[in-house]
Amino acid sequence: MEATLSQMKNTALTNKHIALGAKMVPFAGYNMPVSYTGLNEEHAIVRNGVGVFDVSHMGEFRLKGPKALDLIQQVTSNDASVLVDGKVQYSCLPNEKGGIVDDLLVYRWKEDEYYLVVNASNIKKDWDWIKKYNTYGVEMVDMSDDMSLLAVQGPKAINVLQKLTSVDLSSMEYYSFTMGKMAGLDNVIISNTGYTGAGGFEIYVMNSDAEKMWDAIFEAGKEFNIKPIGLGARDTLRLEMGFCLYGNDIDDTTSPIEAGLGWITKFTKDFTNRQNIENQKKNGVSKKLMGFEMIDRGIPRHDYQIADSTGKIIGKVTSGTQSPTLNKAIGMGYVASELAKPGQEIFIIIREKPIKAVLSKVPFLKK
Repeated sequence: MEATLSQMKNTALTNKHIALGAKMVPFAGYNMPVSYTGLNEEHAIVRNGVGVFDVSHMGEFRLKGPKALDLIQQVTSNDASVLVDGKVQYSCLPNEKGGIVDDLLVYRWKEDEYYLVVNASNIKKDWDWIKKYNTYGVEMVDMSDDMSLLAVQGPKAINVLQKLTSVDLSSMEYYSFTMGKMAGLDNVIISNTGYTGAGGFEIYVMNSDAEKMWDAIFEAGKEFNIKPIGLGARDTLRLEMGFCLYGNDIDDTTSPIEAGLGWITKFTKDFTNRQNIENQKKNGVSKKLMGFEMIDRGIPRHDYQIADSTGKIIGKVTSGTQSPTLNKAIGMGYVASELAKPGQEIFIIIREKPIKAVLSKVPFLKK
């Protein structure tokens, strides 16, 4: 059972959301805004302009010490040795059975210091998992309850934020970060990352500075019609880009190879359960995560069954929605590998009826 709102943790900006009339819902143990003016409108604002998400529920760990990289290499699938100061890497934590503990971002601050950004619902699980492998004497600090994170996303995000800092945002490469002054606040982490595919930055501040940063961003963004955006639009934006959501598209039972995350799984190093995952890469897997687009009318939802033309069940939906940008229903799901080909006709079982769809590559939204 999901806890009631009175049992939820709040972010430093919860009162802001309530004052703005946000619809608040329980999410990953937090009281979070799901929408303000409506999903479709908020989605379009981010795709075409600029919007701000409060994603302060995310977890942040600091790993420090001469063996910090060794620990990260042990627990993550990607090769963090290629990172240089100021670079970010997408990765995952493989478990011992071939599944995924979580997906995460690895920030290299300096040679012996890294930040890990993890999903809100997995903070304790990830912490315990990494700690279990910390035989390297690495200093671990959980900063999750002290940090706020604002995702300023959309093509006009750079215009808004550049008014608040002397850091040249246009020179920051995708998946890079820096620490600088913004909105009169020192030691702000400015990261050229996001979960929308619309461009933009993620801004990390201490909780005590969150309201000041929020107000400054909205003041600077007035001329660009900046708006607060809820988690509902965050989900539709990421799904249009084919980005995985932990708990839906990937979990403890899905391997990186099945999920199409071979590109963040590097066998040039040793890591947890490497041998089994490498065997999957060589020998193939029985199911694969694929995108699909609905041909007939119907909205695919998590856990709906996927069938072939004979009615045989060949998989299940992991994520689905009506795409506001494409004006059609889209989704992702695991299907039997032999049928996992773009253009393959499939059927989504909606209210016991097979509704026609077609498998496709992601992202659904082509740049």
